Amino acid sequence: MSRRCELTGKGPMTGNNVSHANNKTRRRFLPNLTDVTLQSETLGRGVRLRISAAALRSVDHRGGLDKFLAKARDEELSPRALRVKKEIARAAAPA
Repeated sequence: MSRRCELTGKGPMTGNNVSHANNKTRRRFLPNLTDVTLQSETLGRGVRLRISAAALRSVDHRGGLDKFLAKARDEELSPRALRVKKEIARAAAPA
């Protein structure tokens, strides 16, 4: 399982540990990922995703998973999230 947010594409970053004596050693900053089930109003079911805490706040701010995915760029989304976005678009399109 990769350490990458499925909605925002946020991944590990690198930096330095800096000691009191100003010694610098390399370290990794990992994103705060959680497994969540988000409800899609259009599909009428839940979608399991592994997303960062910041992405969860962004989904809430935009008004739900459907609206978040409608505005999200395809390059940032994981293949699973992209598949959900296309399902939502198909279900929302007038028949």
